[in-house]
Amino acid sequence: MIEKTYQPGEIEGRISQAWEQAGAFRAGRPDRKDARPYTIVIPPPNVTGSLHMGHALNNTLQDVLCRFERMRGRDVLWQPGTDHAGIATQMVVERQLMERQEPGRREIGRAKFLDRVWQWKAESGGTIIHQLKRLGASCDWSRERFTMDEGLSRAVVKVFVELHRQGLIYKDKRLVNWDPKLLTAISDLEVQQIEVKGSLWHLRYPLEGHTFDPEDPASFIVVATTRPETMLGDSAVAVHPDDERYRHLVGKHVILPLVGRRIPIVADTYSDPEKGSGAVKITPAHDFNDFEVGRRHGLDQISVLDQEARLSLVDNSAYLHGLPEGASALAEELEGMERFAARKLLVARLSDFGFLEKIEPNTHMVPHGDRSGVVIEPYLTDQWYVDAKTLAQPAIEAVRSGATAFVPRNWEKTYFDWMENIQPWCISRQLWWGHQIPAWYGPDGKVFVAETEEEAVAKALGYYAEQEVITAEQGHDMALDPAKREGFITRDEDVLDTWFSSALWPFSTLGWPDSTADVDRYYPTDVLVTGFDIIFFWVARMMMMGLHFMGDVPFPTVYIHALVRDEKGAKMSKSKGNVIDPLHLIDDYGADALRFTLAAMAAQGRDIKLATQRVEGYRNFATKLWNAARFAEMNECALPPDFNPAKAAQTLNRWIAHETANAAREVTAAIEAYRFNDAASAIYRFVWNVYCDWYLELAKPVLTGDDGPAKAETRAMVAWARDEILKLLHPFMPFITEELWAVTGTREALLALTPWPLTINDVVVMPAEVGIGPDFAGAMMPVVQSGDSMDDLRDDAAEAEIGWVVDLITAIRSLRAEMNIAPATLTPLLLVAHSAETTARAARWDSVIRRLARVAEVTQADRVPQGAVQLLVRGEVAALPLKGVVDLAAEKARLDKELAKVEADIKRVDAKLGNADFMARAPEEVVDEQRDKREEAEARKAKILEALERLKSAA
Repeated sequence: MIEKTYQPGEIEGRISQAWEQAGAFRAGRPDRKDARPYTIVIPPPNVTGSLHMGHALNNTLQDVLCRFERMRGRDVLWQPGTDHAGIATQMVVERQLMERQEPGRREIGRAKFLDRVWQWKAESGGTIIHQLKRLGASCDWSRERFTMDEGLSRAVVKVFVELHRQGLIYKDKRLVNWDPKLLTAISDLEVQQIEVKGSLWHLRYPLEGHTFDPEDPASFIVVATTRPETMLGDSAVAVHPDDERYRHLVGKHVILPLVGRRIPIVADTYSDPEKGSGAVKITPAHDFNDFEVGRRHGLDQISVLDQEARLSLVDNSAYLHGLPEGASALAEELEGMERFAARKLLVARLSDFGFLEKIEPNTHMVPHGDRSGVVIEPYLTDQWYVDAKTLAQPAIEAVRSGATAFVPRNWEKTYFDWMENIQPWCISRQLWWGHQIPAWYGPDGKVFVAETEEEAVAKALGYYAEQEVITAEQGHDMALDPAKREGFITRDEDVLDTWFSSALWPFSTLGWPDSTADVDRYYPTDVLVTGFDIIFFWVARMMMMGLHFMGDVPFPTVYIHALVRDEKGAKMSKSKGNVIDPLHLIDDYGADALRFTLAAMAAQGRDIKLATQRVEGYRNFATKLWNAARFAEMNECALPPDFNPAKAAQTLNRWIAHETANAAREVTAAIEAYRFNDAASAIYRFVWNVYCDWYLELAKPVLTGDDGPAKAETRAMVAWARDEILKLLHPFMPFITEELWAVTGTREALLALTPWPLTINDVVVMPAEVGIGPDFAGAMMPVVQSGDSMDDLRDDAAEAEIGWVVDLITAIRSLRAEMNIAPATLTPLLLVAHSAETTARAARWDSVIRRLARVAEVTQADRVPQGAVQLLVRGEVAALPLKGVVDLAAEKARLDKELAKVEADIKRVDAKLGNADFMARAPEEVVDEQRDKREEAEARKAKILEALERLKSAA
């Protein structure tokens, strides 16, 4: 018995438990041992995370694919797991220690701190997994992995050692994004560009050999900077080689203001003649672009800040080198000063001595740490790097050759732009939580990379014995007694970038580096579903690692979904206060409504503008389905075991079988093409419009009439079509469909394990008996019933008849609505010069047409009388005589007024969209809003013009 009202909160937990108890989502089920595998790896969310709208979209789309393919008989592995999230997790635990007023990380030491992190992970690290289950994610939860678990950690070490052996991992001194609060290098993805209202300082750099005079432009060159505090580390001034103003100065020198260092003027295309003075200061140790200029010209790299972004000058040999006598006084004054305080002092000094030409207000983007919130410093430091350029070449070729394709295809250009300009990948982080780098240092700093400390010790002892640094006897003692080698060899304290372990995710989760049956069966995966923002950070790196270590791409298809924005198109952020919590939506409307909303709006290449009203609307859709199932139950609609829809006798029933087959083909094709919105729209349209609004409505007279063959067949067909709907809708709305499947018949199988309709070689697939217990008793194999092909359900004659009835009634209803004809007003309907076939249809459906179209009678006519409005229905003319019912002249005046208004709206929007200043200044969401307004206005205009055209025919 179906409950009277649909309450998602009451069924979702119970359905989740049923899936779990049945082991419904386990890969490698015995009944699928001969099935083709289908594999997706979840983009592992941070172990510290909570479900946000991006997770909800990403996992909904993955789940649609997995449920779809599972129902098609594939052996589905949706691999779940979480990422250890180095910085985020370390910060959470450090904050916890502080809040509990316990000793901090450095006080308790590395080992005890890591124990506390693991303790936190055990207590709180499963939050997002529970939330994904609430969303309905059908992962094989028995295989959940963690990037720091033992198996994955072994894979990470193996890859590091192997790449180092091949010369593809090395140590180098380069600029990194440095967080002076967290005291670690961070990735570009952890850097947030924030618009800041700052200043542009124009400084006068005296030319060597000239007496500096602030009033004499020939005695100096002007450079502009947003960071005057870094001028202490300048090692050149650059001008464009084609800039005539400075060509005579190239190769000469300037004297660095306040410091006195002599630095060259170099010609480099990095300098833009149209920007500022056309001359730029070059600080290789404090700017990424300057670093490259410095490398091209062999300039000194002078770092003037320490790890905490304080001035470090007094013991800085690079800074002090080449300074005139007495210049160290400034260094002593600035030593240890915070960078922005030093900026104020330096600007004041520059002004005092005439080196400051002017200060301009300047709004520009400044990099901030997304975790710490402080300004990020380009910092010159020794780090571990991967030779990404070498690894990128096969990954580039794989996409060029089509071995891996992006959907939509336009993201391939983004991929190529990044990969073809790839820089060395900094993989070391100055943290404690993460995969500690498997490198050990000898007493002279020599590096020994090995999978274990024992191997590293053996390498080191062998090397130093050979170099006669230690005796054979000392080496023997150290090998046997770890206490005797203490201090002789020390491990690198840094850990690896989180993205390093994530890059191995498609094969490390399957048991690699061991040669496992899972690796052989489930690698490569079938598709990756992810956001565009991590194409470079994750997708590209998985491509590189998969090709290098597995010899094959990790996935043939990469589906890139767009962003979920607020209803106005603005990006969600806590600072704007426009973040929509998916868990709140699940609480209010159910997981199915949220899932369907996201799928229905997931058009390829278009961001989702999410409004709560849309979720509420799809909750209403779920209620509509629920009520339709209750209607079927109340009318005793049940599916006999031997029912064959292809042998239906009633035209109406043949029509719904035909439409069901069409819907199945449409939904299937759309999911296969990753057109999730089209698939959702197709099933929505079929359920709401075709099944509920038309089929059940047209079937009511039969269902409420006398018993007989027609009623029995209709009852069976209502139940059959309902079951097919539940199957087609299940990937999108798994909870309500599973519940209705269970309560509308005696089922041997969970819906999640029931075969998909109409997909295997164009045949109707009927469910076989499926074991639903955790021991998988019973087999679930597709059973193809003889004669149940798609062609058997196709019935053009039934579609022509019922389709005509539906189109006629729809056209009349639309006309009545346009003309504001009251429901109580019944008008006659004229069929003008119709064929005998159509006349016969009209007679068969006369009572239905009169009841549903609100017409008094249906009659024949040779021509359209004056004062009647014409309707063209499937190539034949019908007419509604409206003389005396509608004031046609007044209606035309009203429509003309509406047309003028809508054309003014379009003109107003076009003026905005055609205004270059508006397009340049307006936020993206505002421009999109205007485009949406224009689209809506054009649709309204088309309807008005159609109505006016109809009025002309009545004149």
